[in-house]
Amino acid sequence: MLTIHSFDFNPFAVKTYVVSNQSGECVVIDPGCYLPAEREQLSGYLRSNNLLPKQIWITHTHLDHIFGVKYLKDKYSIPIYAHLEAPSQIKLHPLVSQMYGIPFEPCPMPDLLLSHADTVTIGDDSFQVMYCPGHSTDSVVFYHAQQEMLFSGDVIFAGGIGRTDLPGGDYDTLMASIRNQILPLPPQTKLYPGHGFDSTIEQEKLSNPFII
Repeated sequence: MLTIHSFDFNPFAVKTYVVSNQSGECVVIDPGCYLPAEREQLSGYLRSNNLLPKQIWITHTHLDHIFGVKYLKDKYSIPIYAHLEAPSQIKLHPLVSQMYGIPFEPCPMPDLLLSHADTVTIGDDSFQVMYCPGHSTDSVVFYHAQQEMLFSGDVIFAGGIGRTDLPGGDYDTLMASIRNQILPLPPQTKLYPGHGFDSTIEQEKLSNPFII
């Protein structure tokens, strides 16, 4: 059984998830910790729960989702997993950082590039990687079939969808990703989005105004 712990980090209130197994191994999904206090909060949680981070998984490389990537990689010497489009997006970060007026440590390049239908693992637990562009060109989600949970990044939220007015965004592409990749999953699948509250596939089919 996997355990999920979430943090709300940085001014954009990004959800950073620590997913751990009973052996104490864990991955960190979208480390958005920006301030020193946020980074210590994440490290303190790992330390106090005797968790050993093994990998960093990135749903997409918008700045708010990767503020803490360099910190984690430097501290724990662990690999970064991101979609194969991620390197081209990371190269734009200095310009984006300047546009937003946010000082930012450059994000290291991924160690492993992911494609649709790849598998990533925590110990004996496997997650399916699904490519879901539309919010960004490098958006992926991570689906654990046995425990019926999905880390959806900024593809879909409780009652909403990712914005499509940023570079690389496209509304029709995003909606196709949601219809073809997300909604066919079992209705009881738990959604862990990149911002806001948890939800389920069933709840979004019933109440999400972009879907119903």
